[in-house]
Parts: sequence; structure tokens; C-alpha cells
Amino acid sequence: MDLFQNTAEHLIEYNQLVKSINEGDTPFGLTGLSAIHKAHLISALYRSFDKPILVVTEDEASADRLCDDINCMLSDNVAALYPIKDFTFVSHESASLEYLYKRLSTLSLLLTGKCGIVAAPIEAVLQLTIPKDIFLDRQITLEIEEEVEVKSLLEKLVSSGYTRLEQIEDIGQFAVRGSIIDVFPIGMASPVRIELWGDEIDTISSFDVTTQRRTDSLEEVSIPPALEVLFNGRNSQIAAIEELMESVRGKNSDKIKANLNADIEKISAGINLSDMDKYLPLAYDEPASIIDYFDNGIAVISEYLNVKEKAKSTLSIYSEDISILFEQGILCRGLDKYMLEYAEYQQQISKLPCAHFDIFARSTPELRLKQLSAINALQTSSWSGDLKLLVEDLASLNERGYATLVLAGTEKSARVLSDDLRSRGIPADYIAKPKKLIAKKVQVSAGTLSSGLEYPDAKVAVITHAKVVTPIRKKAKRKKGEEIRSLSDITKGDLVVHVSHGIGKYDGIEQIDRQGIIKDYIKIKYAGTDILYVPVTQLDLISKYIGPKEDSSVKLNRLNSTEWQKTRKRVRAAVKEMADELIKLYAKRLSVKGIAFSEDTEWQKEFEDHFAYQETDDQLQSIKEIKQDMERPVPMDRLLCGDVGFGKTEVALRAAFKCVMEGMQCAILVPTTVLAWQHYQTMISRMEGFPITIELLSRFRSPKQQKEIIKKLARGEIDIVVGTHRLVQDDIAFKRLGLAIIDEEQRFGVMHKERFKEAFVNIDILTLSATPIPRTLNMAMSGIRDMSVIDEPPQDRHPVQTYVIEHDMGILATAINKELRRGGQVYYIHNRVDTIDQCANRVAQAVPNARIGIAHGRMGEKQLLDVWRQLIEREIDVLVCTTLIETGVDVQNCNTLIIENADHMGLSQLYQLRGRVGRINRRAYAYFTFTRGKVLTEIAAKRLSAIREFTQFGSGFRIAMRDLEIRGAGNILGDRQHGHMEAVGYDMYLRLLSDAIAEQKGELPPPSTEECLVDIRIPAHIPENYIESTAQRIEIYRRLASIKSIEDSTDIIDELIDRYGDPPKAVTGLVEVALLRNLAAQIGITEISERSNSLLFYVDSPDMKKIAQLSGKFKGRVMFSQMQRPYISISLKDDEPLSTMRSVLEILSEK
Repeated sequence: MDLFQNTAEHLIEYNQLVKSINEGDTPFGLTGLSAIHKAHLISALYRSFDKPILVVTEDEASADRLCDDINCMLSDNVAALYPIKDFTFVSHESASLEYLYKRLSTLSLLLTGKCGIVAAPIEAVLQLTIPKDIFLDRQITLEIEEEVEVKSLLEKLVSSGYTRLEQIEDIGQFAVRGSIIDVFPIGMASPVRIELWGDEIDTISSFDVTTQRRTDSLEEVSIPPALEVLFNGRNSQIAAIEELMESVRGKNSDKIKANLNADIEKISAGINLSDMDKYLPLAYDEPASIIDYFDNGIAVISEYLNVKEKAKSTLSIYSEDISILFEQGILCRGLDKYMLEYAEYQQQISKLPCAHFDIFARSTPELRLKQLSAINALQTSSWSGDLKLLVEDLASLNERGYATLVLAGTEKSARVLSDDLRSRGIPADYIAKPKKLIAKKVQVSAGTLSSGLEYPDAKVAVITHAKVVTPIRKKAKRKKGEEIRSLSDITKGDLVVHVSHGIGKYDGIEQIDRQGIIKDYIKIKYAGTDILYVPVTQLDLISKYIGPKEDSSVKLNRLNSTEWQKTRKRVRAAVKEMADELIKLYAKRLSVKGIAFSEDTEWQKEFEDHFAYQETDDQLQSIKEIKQDMERPVPMDRLLCGDVGFGKTEVALRAAFKCVMEGMQCAILVPTTVLAWQHYQTMISRMEGFPITIELLSRFRSPKQQKEIIKKLARGEIDIVVGTHRLVQDDIAFKRLGLAIIDEEQRFGVMHKERFKEAFVNIDILTLSATPIPRTLNMAMSGIRDMSVIDEPPQDRHPVQTYVIEHDMGILATAINKELRRGGQVYYIHNRVDTIDQCANRVAQAVPNARIGIAHGRMGEKQLLDVWRQLIEREIDVLVCTTLIETGVDVQNCNTLIIENADHMGLSQLYQLRGRVGRINRRAYAYFTFTRGKVLTEIAAKRLSAIREFTQFGSGFRIAMRDLEIRGAGNILGDRQHGHMEAVGYDMYLRLLSDAIAEQKGELPPPSTEECLVDIRIPAHIPENYIESTAQRIEIYRRLASIKSIEDSTDIIDELIDRYGDPPKAVTGLVEVALLRNLAAQIGITEISERSNSLLFYVDSPDMKKIAQLSGKFKGRVMFSQMQRPYISISLKDDEPLSTMRSVLEILSEK
């Protein structure tokens, strides 16, 4: 915003600083500046000089906060964080790379001029990295119409650290399909697709990872390197290590050589080293630091003494760590320089024009400042949302002749606030981009800063709304059929279910040549020696078997036996009975009279407008559904599903507020005292400023206080009460209860649930559940129970740095010490109560200085509350506990999580546990450990590999689906249905359940294509030279099989052109067959096959008028047989089978 630049130019001290830099009269010292003023003056300096600025801070949180504030002030993403690198010197299974990519992205943005201010903690500044000239050499820039040599481009991508896959899913990957190259460059929000015409680049466009479809066209793309340690190929790395080995001497030389040799073997075998960082000194003659990237820049040091102290302590710890690694034989002389010494840093930074920004003037004899100036500046606290206080402050500022800017968060909030202020007599206007300061005038705009600021001499004040830390979440687009596909990445040997033939074993795709026509068939092995070949056009009849049992114990069906039909019949009857019960339950509920709430009031609108975050699409949809239910005269019974942190609480609070506005009371039930306390605190702060009385009824209240609360409830003096099962005891009476909200329903016992239902007759009930329910099941059950789903995953402000490692107490002790050294706390998950004490002893021995606490489910509530209190008050350093922390209080200072035997846990559980750390502006670490050497079960091995995958790309929904696939569907629908799901598999069960529910509700089930088989002699396959990957071919076959309309077929042809280039004739033939097959199914044709130059159409109920029409069209070529299976035969003559089939179906489908 220009207003901030104009403000700076009104300050005498700022103008002195600019003059000093222009005349080369630096270092210049400026005191009296708190964090927000530093951000302001740095943003102004950037505008004044248009030169890159390096800001050095004491820690990452300060640097990050500066970036946010600067970007708000400049209304642009000009400032970027250069985070600390976690050097990995020890081999591990996998690690998340978000911070490495962020560093490389910042370097790339700096070199391409897209970012002008880099804020870096001193530790990151000291760390050595890839030199600037090598970075520029490895950065690939591609433009439209540029000629490229594909082989050398691919080699360059590999040598720059990119990984080649069949289909890209995340940053740092690339894929090649014919003349199309997909790359996900570091620093870009979405991947790019480069299409070649011969050797020339024809088009460059970004595309969506989920749908794999193009979005925007680009003129050029820059692809920075994906690693900081790069050699000129594997041979040069091996040569450098061999040369180092020759110089190794000393007592650990054998150990060192053995480690180096092991690395050489891995490199020779084409394996990428997970501990590549240790070879940084060998990769470059002169490794660089971030300072080397600022040739013509300016340096700003924030809090010189703090930076100096932090640098000294960082280097001391680094030196200690290097000594230990020397003793272990992991590092040696030649592999020992990874950071600048403090004197080297001082020498390098002094080459740049330097400004020192400090809050207080302190004695620093070694720092020889050319000029020192003090500024009169005040930092003001953020505005919490209390309008009365804001009006008082603004009136006082206006009286004193101040020009004031109020930043109100979102644009919506800014417009609302400017209206509110005007209605209370404050001269305020909403201005999108304020430029000039106007005395005695208030300008309101969107945006938030970490705090407010004031310059008394210039009579300028900026008031900001409390910082919104959650970015706007984008709704992930879902590909049609994505839910099914995520359950069906079929590989050879997997169990599959065929609609008509039952459970068999998938044995790959086979090409069969019949009379010169090549077609692809899915091969399925059944019991004994039975084999079924299914045309790929019917892939929608096959789904992956997912059931409660492990694959080894599932019985295969026999072909042509009645066994499968009997099983299906039995399950169909069972789901019909279940659907019947559920529909009756639904009807019964609809017949009861409840409370019909009025439409939203003005206060409701105001309450919702003051929500500091941007609502997600799912939240808005859920709120709409809940309000509609509340406004109907039938009692609401809605289930709201969504994982921890998905925004369920805000949705529930809006329902509670609506209830109170009607003059009714609201009860909120939670399973634990701790959660009750947390909800109570949330509500108090969220409903501040509204005349609503909120109380807490749990063991946190004394017996005397509880009695008083119960009396007030009965008199109607309390609007909202939150509590545990204490709320449904006999002595509780409400005056006018209108809504009950039950949180974490699955954690209450059956007895309590029955009591809830008795206690809350005829009132609206909203149940919240954190169990992610697969979307396919929601869809099947959507007619049974009202269900709202929030399935957008939480976005961590900082990604959690995640490692999957072999359990090694030495490495874990280092991790714990690292957290304790920065004043943090650690969760150590050991999920066996019997041995938790021994585990705590082992941790105490490994980290003798740490204070260890223990928590598990067998402890009493008082004991547990005491443990939580100690943890919150930092009396415990390491909490050794079971997975009960899933429902604990948020302890923001706990930012390292260690999980023993992570392979034993479900992915959803790991995802939730990982969500307990990383909740504040500090980097968090998660270590998922497994015991190497033991034989992992097949499920554990799958889960472990999935954890590695999820380390990089885990969204809650995807994890829930993967977990379902690995663990089996489990007992989702109760014991009676458990066996039925097992008998037919998850997909088939859902299909039958959906049909049964539709039937019970009197709806027609969708026309089934399961009985319509098409087998005609036309080339109908996807050639391998068109789509090489088998998995991708199966995915496209499945998409083709699900075509239902012309729109579907056009969409898939567009997608094929987009992803793979123009489809060959055999593929367009598949699209045509899929369309016609669907039409045939709708008009009752069960099979179309080609035999001895005739097409046979098998029909359930022949229409003689239509057959006569066919005889008129195909004179002398039509024959009708009324045998056991009636069919119409059309002689082909010289016609193409496809065009004849199309003509016949057009006549038969005419109304």
C-alpha cells in the first residue's frame, strides 16, 4: 500500500537512513523499533531503492512474521522466508522435504527477480548451500517455440535432483509420455505440462495435480534445481568419495571407509542417498551462503546482540554434533565444513550496505556504527473485535489530529466495520488501496499485521485486527470416479470382485489378437484352473476386493457356479432389511413435532461476519444444511463429520448462536473434562461482545458452583452450557432447551447415548464426529441419516518435518535434546500401558536432564488432569504416553512427536497424532519409527510404505481411504452387516446398499450396465506406445467404462488429448463402444456380440414393432430368434460393426 511508503517518507530518521545508504555511510543504527516498525521501514527501503534486501533475524518465527507484515504492507508477495536446513547426516527411510524446497524456491525467486526481500534466521545465513553460479547453471528455463534436445533435457532434470515417475503428484517430480513432459518445479503452486512438436516446444501450461487437466497457458517456465547438493553425475560423486577415502587416517578409519564404501555401492546401484547432505563439502570447491546471492543488495540486521548470541550458541551446538559424528565414523576430515564461522559471516555481511534495527540502544563496542539515530515509535496491541473499545480509541486519535488506518482482516470484515464505525459517529471509509494520509480521518482496509503501530511525531496510527493465521483454503477438485479409483489401484495378485462372477485374483492385462483385431482383456483367475477374460470396455464391472479380512483368508469363487449368485442374493436381502429399518427410523423422526427456528437475525449475520477466518466451501455448505434443518418443524438429527482442525466447532457455534437468538438454551456435551474446558474457552472468546451467558458444568467446578449453575439452568439464566455426561444426570433440568450438540459421539458409551435420546426428546440434535467416513459410504447412506461432511484437510501454518526411521534411541535422544535446547517439549508415544514405565526409564537414561511424565488411559481423571497441568506449565519436558493425546488439550509448546512402532497404527490415527504438533509459529518434527529386523506383516509393510508416501502428500481424506484399503472396511455398520460386507467386498456392498435405499424411497435405481456385455471385432485397446504405464492404462479404461453420456465422452477425449496427445483410432473406438453399451443397457439389451459376420443383440423383452422397423432398414439382413435367450441377428455384409451397432440401437431406442 502506498500509504505505508508515504508514512515512512514523513519520518526524519527514515530519510537520514536513505541518505546514509546513498552516500555509502554505513553501518547505520536505528533504535526504538519493535518488530512491526522494522517491517514497515524495510518495506519502505525496498520501494526507495528497488534493490534486494537481506534481513537477518535471531530466529525463524521472527523472520516469518516480518515476511507476513512486509507482504501485507506492500500488498504483494515480495518478501520470502529462507528457512533453516535440517542437515541429514544419517541414513533414513524417508523425510519430508518442504523446508528444503522452500529454501531453493526462495533462492530461485531471488535470482529471477520475483522476490526482493529475503528474511533469514542467523542459523540459515550461516549454513552453506549451492553456489549462485551453479544454481544458475542448473536452473532450466524453457520458452514456447524454443528447440530442445529431449534426452539432454531429461538428463539435466535428473542431475538437478528431479525424480522421474509415471505420473507426477508432488514437487520435485517429472513424467514423460510421448511428446508430453510434465514437471513440478520447485517454487510453483502447480505443475507444468510441456508439449513438443518434433524438437520444438509447442505449448507450456500449468495443470491440476488431482485431475491432471491443463489450467492456464504460460509463455515460459523456470525449473530450479531440486537439491542443494549436486554432483556432475554419479561417476563424479563416486570419484570424489574414492579420493576422500585415500586420505582417511586415524583410529576410526576402518569404520569411515566401510560407511563410504556402502555409499559408493548404493550410488553405483542407482540408489539416491538419503544422507546426501554430508557430501556438501565434496560437491563444490567453494560452497556459498545466502549472503553470496546479494551482490548489489542491502543488509538489515534485526537485534544485533540477539543475532550474535544465537550465532554463537548455534555454532557451539553444531561443533558438538560434528564431534559426535566424527566419533561414530559418519563424518571425517574433508566432510566437516557445513557452516560459516561467525568471523567469516561478519566479514561477508560487512561488504553490503548495512542497517542495524534495534528496539533499545545497547553498548556494542565491536560494532562501529557510522551513524546512530533513535525514533519515537509505539507498538500497539491488536484489536480483539470489541467495537466499543475501538470506537473509544478512534475518537481519541481523531481529537489529537491523527491520520488512522484500520486493517480489519478480510475485505468482507472491512466493509462491515466501516459501516459499523460510521453508524457510531466515526468518520470512516472503506478504501481498497489507501494512498494518502488524511488527518482526523479513519480509513478501513483489508489485511492484518502482527500488531498495530503509531508514530506520535508524524501523527499516524495503524490499528490491526488480531492476526488471521489460516490461509484461505482452496476446495480440492475431485475427478469423476476418484473415490472408486483411490480404492482401486489394482496390481497383479490383488483380489477383485466381478459383478456377475464373484471374487477372483487379478492377473494383469492381456492383448488377444482375433482375426487381425487386437483387443485388451483383463485376466482374472478363479478357484481351481478357471480363468475369465473380461473386455476392458467392461472394467466398471470389476472392483478391488476390500473387506474386513486379510486377502489370504478370502475364498475365491468358481466360474459358472451358483455360489456367487446365492451370496449376492443373501447380501441383497440383508441390505434391503437394513435399508427398510433405516427408512422406518427416518420416517418416525419426521412424524415427531419439534421446534421450528426463525430465519437468521441481524445479530446472527454480525456474529458470522466477525469470524476472523475465511470459511471453506464445506463449512458454508454444512452451515446452510444445519440452518435449514433447524428452521423445519421436525427435530434435527444431523451428523457433522470432519477431522480435527477442519472447522467443525465454528459450524456448531453458529448453530448454538441461532438457537440462543430464538430465546432457547443450548447444551454441548463432550466426552472429557479437558475438552469441555477447551470448548468453554473457545466460546467465551468467540462470543465476546454478545449478551450470551455461557457456563461450564464439569469437575472443574466445585460442588457449590455446580449447584448454582444447575439452578440457573432451570431458571433459564444460562444460554449455553458445555459439560461432560454430568449434563444428562437426573438433577439437571432446562427451562427451554432447543439444541443439543454432542461432540465426539463415538467416545460415549451405549448407555450414555440412550440417556441422551431420552433427555433430548423433540429437540434438535447435532452430532460432531472426528472419524473420517469414506465419501462413498456417505453417498450410499445420504438418504438414511442427515450427514454433513467437512473433508478439506487442515493446512498447517508450517508443515511438520516428518521422518520415517528405524528405531534408534541415539537418534531419538538427539531429536529430544534438540527440542529441549530451544525450550520446547516432546510427546513420546508408546502404545502399551504394561511396558510404558520401562519405556519412560529408557528415555530418562538416554536424556538424563529431561523431566519425564507418563500418561495413559488407565490413570484416573484427576491424575490425568494433573499431568496435563504439569505439561501446560512446562514442569514436564517429555511426556511418554499412549495415543490418548489425540483428545488432549492443545499444548502449543510441544513441537516434537516421536512414535514407536508407527507401522502398527492406522494412517488416520498417525495423521491425527501428527496434527498435535506444529500448531504455532515454530517448526515441528515428527519421527515415525519402526523396528527393523522383525518380520513385518503384509499389512504393516503396506502401511509403512503408505506412511512414507503420506510423509510427502498426506491429505486427511486420502489417508482415510488408504487406511480403509489396508485395514479393511472394519465394522462400519455393526456386527450383523460385517459378515455381508466380507462376503462381497466393500464396493459391491455399497452398490447393493445404494440400490436398496433408492428402492425403499420409491426412487428408480440407475439403469444397470452390469448385464450388457459388448464383444465386437473392432480395434478397441489403448496401445502401449500411447500410454506406457499399466496403472494409468487401467485408470483410463475405468474412466472409459464409466461413460454415460455424450458430455462424458467429450470430456474424456479432451482429457486424453490434454494428457497424452491425440488418441489413436483404437482408443476412439473404445469411447464409442462405451457410449453405445450404456444406451443398450437402458433399452434392455443384455449382450451384443459378433459371430460369423453377424451382430447378435440379446434382448430381455423383444418389441416386434421395432424388429419390423429394423427389417425395413436392413432389408434381407435381419433375423429374429425366440429361443431360450431371444436375440436379433443383423448380417454385416461390408458394413463396419460399429456403425451397424449404432444404427440398430438408434432404432431400438426411439420412443
